[in-house]
Amino acid sequence: MEQISADTVSKGRIRAAIFCLYFCIGLCFSSWASRIPDIKSALQLNDAGWGTILLMIPIGQICSMTISGLIVSKVGSKKILPLALLCYVVVLLFIGLSATEYSLIMSLIAFGFCGNFCNISVNTQAISLEAVYNKPIMASFHGGWSLAGLAGAAIGLLMASIHLRPIYHFCIVGTLVIATLIINRPYLQPDIKKEKDPADIAARKKRKPETFLFLLGMLAFCSLAAEGAMADWSGLYLIDVVGMPKHLAPMGLAAYMITMASGRFMIDRATQKWGRQRIVQVGGTLIGAGLFTAVIFPHLVPVIIAFMITGFGTAGIIPTLYSAAGQKTRISPSLALTIVSSIGFLGFLMGPPLIGYIATVTNLRYSYTFIAILGICILALASSISVFGKDESLRNEK
Repeated sequence: MEQISADTVSKGRIRAAIFCLYFCIGLCFSSWASRIPDIKSALQLNDAGWGTILLMIPIGQICSMTISGLIVSKVGSKKILPLALLCYVVVLLFIGLSATEYSLIMSLIAFGFCGNFCNISVNTQAISLEAVYNKPIMASFHGGWSLAGLAGAAIGLLMASIHLRPIYHFCIVGTLVIATLIINRPYLQPDIKKEKDPADIAARKKRKPETFLFLLGMLAFCSLAAEGAMADWSGLYLIDVVGMPKHLAPMGLAAYMITMASGRFMIDRATQKWGRQRIVQVGGTLIGAGLFTAVIFPHLVPVIIAFMITGFGTAGIIPTLYSAAGQKTRISPSLALTIVSSIGFLGFLMGPPLIGYIATVTNLRYSYTFIAILGICILALASSISVFGKDESLRNEK
């Protein structure tokens, strides 16, 4: 299919194409997540067995992280993204077809593997377009992923309510995603090239990743630990600490997701006005304030408000860190993203189990106190990273 250059089509159309692909990636993941109860029931797995099953996606992602940045850097995200997304859809169908525990394990490992390639390549596309816009636009793309999470949950609820088997549900989603991919693939653009001089290119091969990328990874670690805490434990917090009935427990996650999704459509303008550093500092402060509020006032209304505050806090941190990693580094954006996302992902992977361990020894209020402290760590660490002070290039000239 012929590539459409940014010189022959509006930046807005290219931006819409990338947004749609973010949405597609989020829709695939949320579609799987929405049918977890049905798949678990069909395989007749107990909680311990299912907990092991859920580790397969992270295992696949970790395996992919060792090569994804290098491959995307060498081949280019405009070639990798369509292939990765197509494989993501195919593996989603295999998940729906899984009739044994072994087949589900293999499918979920592949799902995590392909998902990480999607993540690195689509964020590389966003970084390239952000450089063309010369202003922050990354958060709005991540907002598309969050919207897909809400849409996927709603579609999954509908499909489950009419007792449609997961494979047919996933076929419908897969058809929509492939159609969207076909329509928008021509608008993907070449990755940004940081050096054009042959001598610079030769020197670039000898460069090591800058220290600030690992510091950004530590910020991502803290933020994604908070996201994992909300995704996996917010419902249990309402049940065990607040005393809510089980059927009302999803209110906590819904409140968090709504503010995180809506916040991502506000962050770009805020970043343009105040800069990346301030956005991350405010995000860490809101995470800390929200979760400390939930700990100090363990009652329904304060906790729901606290979860909403936490959603606003996490909304802008990861998009801002990815944008900074891709724009400020001397190495390729895809490699920079791999470093930041790999370290950050450890927070998402390790945070929820750590909460469980702390809660076992004490209770969930102490666990959430620990995550609140991570929010304060984000504030402190963001204040110490000098690269955030060089944000003027992404602000509109007046």
